[in-house]
Amino acid sequence: MKRIYRSKTDVKLAGICGGLGEMFNIDPTIIRLLMIFATIATGVAPLVITYLIGWLIIPEGKPE
Repeated sequence: MKRIYRSKTDVKLAGICGGLGEMFNIDPTIIRLLMIFATIATGVAPLVITYLIGWLIIPEGKPE
């Protein structure tokens, strides 16, 4: 089972989109754009709160 980690190398704010990009082997810029569109579509608060919670509970970097 794959585990999600925040990226240490591809970080813009918290590394969550970079970590998702590494996990799914997708360009993190596409994930960031999808996050922006989802934030606009759902209203700002739900996705911002979800992102902040993810920042708190998703561990940083892959274990070595």
